Amino acid sequence: MNQEQMRVILNKIKEYGKIIIFRHKRPDGDAVGSTKGLAEILRLTYPEKQVYIINNDYSDFTSFLGEEDDARPDEFYADALGIVIDTATVDRVSNPKCQLCRELVKIDHHIDRTPYGDVSWVEEEKSSACEMIADFYAAFSDELKINAQAATYIYAGMVTDSGRFRFRSVTGDTLRAAGMLLDQGIDTDTLYAHLYLKEFHTLKFQAHVFKKMKITPNGVVYLYVDKAMQKKFKLTSEQASASVSYMESIKDCLIWMAFIENDDGSVRVRLRSRFVTVNELAEKYHGGGHACACGATVYSKKEFKALVKDADEWLGKYKENNEGWL
Repeated sequence: MNQEQMRVILNKIKEYGKIIIFRHKRPDGDAVGSTKGLAEILRLTYPEKQVYIINNDYSDFTSFLGEEDDARPDEFYADALGIVIDTATVDRVSNPKCQLCRELVKIDHHIDRTPYGDVSWVEEEKSSACEMIADFYAAFSDELKINAQAATYIYAGMVTDSGRFRFRSVTGDTLRAAGMLLDQGIDTDTLYAHLYLKEFHTLKFQAHVFKKMKITPNGVVYLYVDKAMQKKFKLTSEQASASVSYMESIKDCLIWMAFIENDDGSVRVRLRSRFVTVNELAEKYHGGGHACACGATVYSKKEFKALVKDADEWLGKYKENNEGWL
């Protein structure tokens, strides 16, 4: 836990009357939970300050957590402190106007390949950006205020980004932070219902995934979700992308990938693994992320086939040189 950087950020927050919070494009639970959680803490603690969350897209999956703020003209940002959370590179920020802010703070848990911001607090080993926001509150709990709503936002992101506290990045500190949030009175029954109940057509799609997924000689499982499949099952982009999680529990298959066709012809790749590190593979294909959970983009069938081939070779080498995997 980086107390020095946290103190610098808190002092910056105290300096400014206007704070605008940003996150990455195509947000997940961690991006939304961390931004809304920090915003709620700041609004409770400093009711005299203007605190906004302004981005250019949103997520159906996390819409139950509530709306963000409306777009503002360029001049609105000039006197503000910008805080970007859960976003590794500045080009991934949903709202590029973040760079118009007087000063910019980065809070993130991804590998710090391209640093940015006037102040940067990055902890790559953390399970989620939400865990970092929980730590930030805990470090200054004598100054900051929290309530059940803020705790719910932050806990939601911790749950989703840690795979319900199953991933290797989860530590005792993660669970202690989660316990602190639960003590605020989170309605976990309602939260988990929002996060994990599925529409009937989504379950039909899940069954279809099991029919259509393919496996390489070394055990890479993959699925290609084209626009026709998305239309047939009435899938949003988020629902199509969620298909990667349907392939995570296959024995001897340590890498799994979902290829999702976008409207512009590009193909979003969601890449997951257990035991084997794959972020360098993602970086080869216009992406990156965590060691075992990352994203990429391919722009042709040739690139799609190349990524599948590379992943198969990657996994083959891992299996040759390691033991104890399942």
